[in-house]
Amino acid sequence: MTSIIPKEQPSESKKDLSIEEHEDFRLFGLIAFLIADGMTFAGFFAAYLTFKAVNPIGPDAIYDLELPLPTLNTVLLLVSSFTFHRAGKFLEKNESKQCQKWLLITGALGVAFLISQMFEYFTLPFGLTDNLFASTFYALTGFHGLHVTLGSIMIMIIWWQTRIPSGRVNNENKFPFEAVELYWHFVDGIWVVLFIILYLL
Repeated sequence: MTSIIPKEQPSESKKDLSIEEHEDFRLFGLIAFLIADGMTFAGFFAAYLTFKAVNPIGPDAIYDLELPLPTLNTVLLLVSSFTFHRAGKFLEKNESKQCQKWLLITGALGVAFLISQMFEYFTLPFGLTDNLFASTFYALTGFHGLHVTLGSIMIMIIWWQTRIPSGRVNNENKFPFEAVELYWHFVDGIWVVLFIILYLL
């Protein structure tokens, strides 16, 4: 007589291992990226400050940079950090309409910054290739402007994804929002350092 041997059932520990979720390293990856990006800016800052200390700018290459537009740009970015934070508060409450409103304001402030920076470029008394100071100035501000452009695009993507309470980005899936917000605060902080070094020192 043939006996039927029951198949071995997986143990509870095996079941637990099979359904165990992987740790989320997305935030770690984002922070690592921002640190690397910050080191790039630090290299620009160090090169500029070293150039000024070791090779003083000649009388024919001294430019008086106007402060009104850069100061306005500073205010725009600092206010945009506040508006982004406000959007996050409404996202936590799952109020998508209010969240979208503050995101739209944040994106508009980013675009206003870029317009103001372009206007400054057209009114500067020097060009990109005039001398080392001019090249460094355009490299620093242009590289930062690229970051603002990318950040503004990401803000509009998040704005679209929060259009309904059950959208792709909501109070239960906040990482995309938080990642863009962290990036935006990083860009704002870099500008403050850039503003001090280029316009005030």
